[in-house]
Amino acid sequence: MLYGEYEHTIDRKGRLIVPAKFRQAFKEHEVKTLFLTRGLDGCLFLFPEEEWRSVEARFKQIPFTKAEGRKFNRMFFSGASEITIDGLGRLLVPRTLKEFAQIKEDVVIVGVSTRIEIWSKEKWHAFYEASRQGFEEVAERVMLE
Repeated sequence: MLYGEYEHTIDRKGRLIVPAKFRQAFKEHEVKTLFLTRGLDGCLFLFPEEEWRSVEARFKQIPFTKAEGRKFNRMFFSGASEITIDGLGRLLVPRTLKEFAQIKEDVVIVGVSTRIEIWSKEKWHAFYEASRQGFEEVAERVMLE
């Protein structure tokens, strides 16, 4: 549902325009509510509500008796914000999440099938450059036969 890579800017008030293709996909799938939280590798994760509920159910199964599980759930859920897209196609990125992802102005918005990742432009390009050479090797290790 969510595919592609788009460069955008975030305004001084923390508003970010969601790419038109993503807004169209949300409209087609009747997505009205999104959840934005701390992601992995220094980006932010943006989930449509249905996918958020699925992820939430899986993470609820992590035993709270394990320190690593508590740590992960605290970081993931304490940063979460329920988000809606305004009439101009923008969403508001909370200050704490902008700081976490080191977002200042330029961002890259990446569709990763069922979620969107929001990266600072600098971090995305560093990740991309570090990852692109080994893409085929990673594919061989993670793909099931």
